[in-house]
Amino acid sequence: MSATDLTRMSAAELAETMSSGQASAVEVTQAHLDRIGAVDAAVHAFLHVDAEGALSAARAVDARRSTGERLGPLAGVPLALKDVLTMRGVPTTCGSRILEGWRPPYDATVTSRLKNAGVVILGKTNMDEFAMGSSTENSAFGPTHNPWDLDRIPGGSGGGSAAAVAAYEAPLAIGTDTGGSIRQPAAVTGTVGIKPTYGGVSRYGLVALASSLDQAGPCARTVVDAALLHEVIAGHDPLDSTSIDAPVPPVLAAARAADVAGMRIGVVRELGGQGYQPGVEQRFREAVDLLADLGAEVVEVSCPHFDYALPAYYLILPSECSSNLAKFDAMRYGLRVGDDGTRSAEEVMAATREAGFGAETKRRIILGTYALSSGYYDAYYGQAQKVRTLIVRDFEAAFELVDVLVSPTTPTTAFRIGEKVDDPLAMYLNDLCTIPSNLAGNAAASFPVGLAPEDGLPVGLHVMAPVLADDRLYRVGAALEAALLDTWGAPLLAGAPPLEQVSRR
Repeated sequence: MSATDLTRMSAAELAETMSSGQASAVEVTQAHLDRIGAVDAAVHAFLHVDAEGALSAARAVDARRSTGERLGPLAGVPLALKDVLTMRGVPTTCGSRILEGWRPPYDATVTSRLKNAGVVILGKTNMDEFAMGSSTENSAFGPTHNPWDLDRIPGGSGGGSAAAVAAYEAPLAIGTDTGGSIRQPAAVTGTVGIKPTYGGVSRYGLVALASSLDQAGPCARTVVDAALLHEVIAGHDPLDSTSIDAPVPPVLAAARAADVAGMRIGVVRELGGQGYQPGVEQRFREAVDLLADLGAEVVEVSCPHFDYALPAYYLILPSECSSNLAKFDAMRYGLRVGDDGTRSAEEVMAATREAGFGAETKRRIILGTYALSSGYYDAYYGQAQKVRTLIVRDFEAAFELVDVLVSPTTPTTAFRIGEKVDDPLAMYLNDLCTIPSNLAGNAAASFPVGLAPEDGLPVGLHVMAPVLADDRLYRVGAALEAALLDTWGAPLLAGAPPLEQVSRR
């Protein structure tokens, strides 16, 4: 079996190939490391490739399998890990100079669960600094490029994870989602991205941006692959005080059922008519019509306070960010600038933060500090939290009428690198449809639904489900995937440029 064959396989197919003895975990891992070596100079999905650690983990899986030990469903399958999750002894930078060179002394819970499941971690992926951005252009280590068009962004903040999956560098990846950072990259790279219910996946070891919003989740090329990964990383964790002590929703069974017959699907009125790119609107409407053809009942639903989600989010997130990032003080770990023995601790701290934080991070810290300051807290942060409550109530009312809500994932397909970098507001609008689910904490996902006719770039359908009803996402996504597979004749990514275009550059 060729290396190209191995890198084109889904995670489920790779697991079966290894289980049947057609390929070893070492062979699968090496094929993906070779793929990274061939294309990542152009894509820049990875900040650190842990080839030695990955091959060692693969050898351990092969050794366990040779003894007849029963292994997990993803044992030996390679994965790319977003560089915001700690991994013992492996550099974790969060895309920031202020953490350059830091090697954590512990694993995040997500990381340890992956290791325990026999998943082979290839390395750490690029991201917007501290997960602040929608394009992965805010990384201190340079932008990631979209494998569909190397002149375009792969989304953000988890563009590295989505690009690694889209470019066949890894069949699986982990992202984190604070306002759309799993779902928006999935939409613009033609991949599957899932934001689980807040608290459904442990945040222990996830370097915090906004503690009440952050959530880790799976990135994949198929819905079943995402469900397999979801079941590995999800579940209660006593190390995370926000972790939900409840059974993991039956996401894999839902993905394999792939049935929306009898489901009620709500199209959110307030997320329509937002100046979407025509091709995005067209593919969204076609996907909704397809769900109706598959037996779902489609109705329009009003969520009136969604109109205020964006401004509320951009008060809550910066406020929590300004608090969380205060710990990067140059005193204990990471970058230290100006420590020549003559400067005070305050001067060293100021010099380090000036050199170590990028422009977008500084912008949000300043915004958040202002919103939390004396005399403004009630007017800004307090009011934003009241809006958040109203958005939660909108979701609760809507889910009394329908099983899931849908919208486009992003207003446009992938834009060109540099196109919006000087216009923060235009950048923020990319998360228009994804932010409400982070404010409310419910489950949400993006599934590929084809290419926009005007530019040939991927479009995503955004699906939102109630808290702890993550399985509904997978029912919808898998049904769409199966129906569209009949239309396309092959998975969307099988005809994508990554294998050909990237390799030629």
